[in-house]
Amino acid sequence: MIKMSSPMVALEFYLEILDSGYPPNVYTFNVLMNRLCKEGKVKDAQLIFDEIRKTGLQPTAVSFNTLINGYCKSGNLEEGFRLKMVMEEFRVFPDVFTYSALIDGLCKECQLDDANHLFKEMCDRGLVPNDVTFTTLINGQCKNGRVDLALEIYQQMFTKGLKADLVLYNTLIDGLCKGGYFREARKFVGEMTKRGLIPDKFTYTTLLDGSCKEGDLELALEMRKEMVKEGIQLDNVAFTAIISGLCRDGKIVDAERTLREMLRAGLKPDDGTYTMVMDGFCKKGDVKMGFKLLKEMQSDGHIPGVITYNVLMNGLCKQGQDKKLDWLLKKPTPQNHHVMLAELANKRRL
Repeated sequence: MIKMSSPMVALEFYLEILDSGYPPNVYTFNVLMNRLCKEGKVKDAQLIFDEIRKTGLQPTAVSFNTLINGYCKSGNLEEGFRLKMVMEEFRVFPDVFTYSALIDGLCKECQLDDANHLFKEMCDRGLVPNDVTFTTLINGQCKNGRVDLALEIYQQMFTKGLKADLVLYNTLIDGLCKGGYFREARKFVGEMTKRGLIPDKFTYTTLLDGSCKEGDLELALEMRKEMVKEGIQLDNVAFTAIISGLCRDGKIVDAERTLREMLRAGLKPDDGTYTMVMDGFCKKGDVKMGFKLLKEMQSDGHIPGVITYNVLMNGLCKQGQDKKLDWLLKKPTPQNHHVMLAELANKRRL
């Protein structure tokens, strides 16, 4: 019935069955609520929740948790916490799933102090957090730059006898790389492999991007070789990171070659990636190659902005090619034109 129809149609049909004398069942209501929450129809799920009591039944922990989770995922934390209070009034005590849903909602809203307080409340009540709870809390800390606290929670997780999975390790590695703790991130890769977990595309890409930002291009290229060896295809993030690192090291020919590989892989470089390579060539005095990339960029459907044209203008100014500068001024959009004129005036004054 539930699979064949929309949940609300199924509810109407079910209520008709109840009217004919069929005994009500909380399980059926819970399944309908779960389906609606997954579809983002939390208000409709609330209507079904209200029907439970109308039929003389009491909502179970699953009933409350389903609706609380639905409200939290939709960003309505106020309603989620209200239901937690109602739950306790009904003498249905919040469990690990209740707290995990609320902690996840708080983390997504960047209310980390409240999330930590709720986690403490959960532990004080004698509830043992599961791996989902820990991963949720660690992810929230990492995304908000509180890596030190994330590591504390990670250690606490092991004292509870729980094991970290690939998702959790990737979360920590990503947080450490973004926080500038690249060496610590690499240690976690070693730790996860010792525990029998195999780094995936996300792990490699995160480390590759982090090593480029740390200025360790050699390590990034080693990571790339490892990815190829493992049959993992590079994505936009990985290619862009390598191109950025090569440009930073002045290896412009290699950067352009990597750009070609990126295109052959069916990926689309963004404006910034094209501009980085153009800037590298222009700084080397090869403005001709810069213009070639501009043409390719436009052919690929990109509309160059002020920064891209600025790169070319810098290259032309260094070579004293004023005629080409005048020609270039005709290219930008009307919105960019006044900015370009100001830039040109500044360069000529210099």
